[in-house]
Amino acid sequence: MATTTASIELPVPADRVWQLIGGFDSLPDWLPYIPTSESSEGGRVRTLTNEDGGVIVERLETFDNAARSYSYSILQAPFPVTDYLSTIAVHEGTAPDRSRVEWSGTFTPDGIDDDEATALFHGIYADGLAALTQSLAG
Repeated sequence: MATTTASIELPVPADRVWQLIGGFDSLPDWLPYIPTSESSEGGRVRTLTNEDGGVIVERLETFDNAARSYSYSILQAPFPVTDYLSTIAVHEGTAPDRSRVEWSGTFTPDGIDDDEATALFHGIYADGLAALTQSLAG
């Protein structure tokens, strides 16, 4: 099993960041490479379409509004991994007007080695956090 984590500190209060990213179906609000998300099963499953038309289906596994975090698994995706579980969390930053966002995942590579799988998801998380920074700045 492989793991990776990306994090970023933002000059924005944690509650404001969570308000933007805390909805399981909110990726299109801040992640430009996921332009559509359709929820099903009472909001517990999201079907994402990326900008290339690829489909990713994810299931909400845990949600903690007070802790500003949720975890999700992948049900269907064009990624070379299995047993994927990811968590996105928003923490208080080093000052009241700052926050730290952490996006982490565990997964089993399938057809590629651990380093390749780790690099793939670390890139996705880091690019996502950079997009979040841009969304909050705009």
